[in-house]
Amino acid sequence: MKKRALITLGLALSLTMSACSVQTESEAVGDNTAPSPAPQGQGGITIELLGQSSGESDLNIIRDQLTKNGFNVKLNLQPDYGSFKTQEDAGNYDISLSSWTTVTGNPDYAVRSLFKTGGDYSKLADPEIDKLIDEAATQTPDQFSETYKKFEQRLVTDKAYIVPLYNSLKSQAFNKEVVDEKSIRLSKSRSLPWEELDFVDKSKRASAPLILQQASSTLTSLDPIKGNDGSINMLNTNMYVRLVNLTDDDVITSKGSLSLNHSIADGNSEYYFLLRDDIHFAKVENKAAVDSGERVGAEDVVFSLLRAKDKNSVPDHRTYTLHEHIKNAEIVTDLQALEAVKQVGGNGTVKEALEKGLNAKIAALVADKNQANNKEGKYQVVKLTTTEPFPQVLNYLAHQSGGIVSKQQVEKINTYDVATFDKNKDIPYGDQNTVTEGDKYNNTLYASGPYILAYKNDYEGVFYKNPGYMKGTEHEPRVSQITVRFIKDADSSLSALRSGEIHVYYGVPETKYDIVKGESKLKLQTLPSNGVTYLLFNTKNREVAKSEDLRKAVLYSINQDEILQFYKNNKLKAFTTVSPLVKTGNELKADPTKVKEYLTKYIESVKK
Repeated sequence: MKKRALITLGLALSLTMSACSVQTESEAVGDNTAPSPAPQGQGGITIELLGQSSGESDLNIIRDQLTKNGFNVKLNLQPDYGSFKTQEDAGNYDISLSSWTTVTGNPDYAVRSLFKTGGDYSKLADPEIDKLIDEAATQTPDQFSETYKKFEQRLVTDKAYIVPLYNSLKSQAFNKEVVDEKSIRLSKSRSLPWEELDFVDKSKRASAPLILQQASSTLTSLDPIKGNDGSINMLNTNMYVRLVNLTDDDVITSKGSLSLNHSIADGNSEYYFLLRDDIHFAKVENKAAVDSGERVGAEDVVFSLLRAKDKNSVPDHRTYTLHEHIKNAEIVTDLQALEAVKQVGGNGTVKEALEKGLNAKIAALVADKNQANNKEGKYQVVKLTTTEPFPQVLNYLAHQSGGIVSKQQVEKINTYDVATFDKNKDIPYGDQNTVTEGDKYNNTLYASGPYILAYKNDYEGVFYKNPGYMKGTEHEPRVSQITVRFIKDADSSLSALRSGEIHVYYGVPETKYDIVKGESKLKLQTLPSNGVTYLLFNTKNREVAKSEDLRKAVLYSINQDEILQFYKNNKLKAFTTVSPLVKTGNELKADPTKVKEYLTKYIESVKK
């Protein structure tokens, strides 16, 4: 998320009580000062465990493990995100079932928003944690392993701010009688690229929709910087082109991006991007995709990056912390400047790096995107400067929030004053209501990517190929229409795949693998993901917020081996959200002796 999907993407999930009826927000807020864990019964301590119904299996395992170690567990089980979010915001939990997917392939994304003071989703305020996150961010992979190891030890071993559970596999299943197996990719971090999808029967490209699915029909925002969750990550990734992409194994590449090449200058603070000239923004007319006639160019890149880093550029900006290391973005028109700048590592100049593999060398740099002509050697170059050396900035540019929007169109739509924005009357660019069938439908999207959303309803969203996207190249979309069906639960999604109602099921649960494998027409793809599930402690108004001993008693109650056995070893061990990305050697081992020791210390402190 932020697929970051907190739950694929990156939102921390907390959930609520099964024994009670759903509380209103005002009723919920009234409970948040109640003293939670307190000695009661036969020395048992009550822990309130928050969770959604989708995580019921995990919640039952955790409840049983805590109960076995002397806790009384109160389950807070809610049917949907809205219900649990009300409880989470009210603070009505001690521990919540949470998950995070690092969709950028870099460890800074796995920690900054979640655990740094002031982060988008952070509930912590620990100066030592902050220091380690910032230190690791400036380091290269061969340097930051030890720093992230110290970070993990502070987060889990020393302070017990979270309890790690497991690292998930990433998976998808598809109908191999319909979808060309060679056209469908499963990437460790990147969402499914639609432009490569194709039918087995190529004659269907223009006449039939290729049908995918996702759970949520309510889309946070189709403005790429205003959402970072499972409802829009895949959609925005395929609607907006970015300066760079990730390969399937998380290596930064210019392939299939707006950049023909990119280069890092010596010092790791200046980044250069040579833009291609064959992408136009798509727009929607009469619910069909048409070429707007506007080229995607450097002024759009500069506009997009500067608004991405500015917390106040839009109301409810949800991704600015991902781009806070951007100091400036500018168009370069001085060709001699590129010749004077050395590449990082001393391997020639930036100009030489940007020219690598080009049919026409750089003869001139132009400021006006309409003057660019790659065949004649006229190019546009954008220079990005970071606030400090920060090699991981490229991973953030590959995130969906780094998607390039039309400066002209966004400024035309966003005429409101950000400080006085009124959601009841102001209609921002990307508002899902503008693409939803009904009275408010007025599609003003301009898509720089391979597809554009024409319209949606509660049943499905219909996307059409951008007619101005890399025409005649290997990256031109194959299929004219992609339809995304909104199917809430896993059983229904699997049934739809088996019956042929959908062609691809992205994110198959481990418990459904055997069913997919048993169908001759279906193919399952899996690989270790960057998704980690963990328990997050409440940091306010509860005893677990104040007592490190109580948190550690919970920590050492959790037995990861038992959880992996339940999932038939289709899960992997994890220590923090960094685990899939950096091998630190840290591991959590259940220890009933430590549980008893920390519980005793906590109870003694309460008696004083």
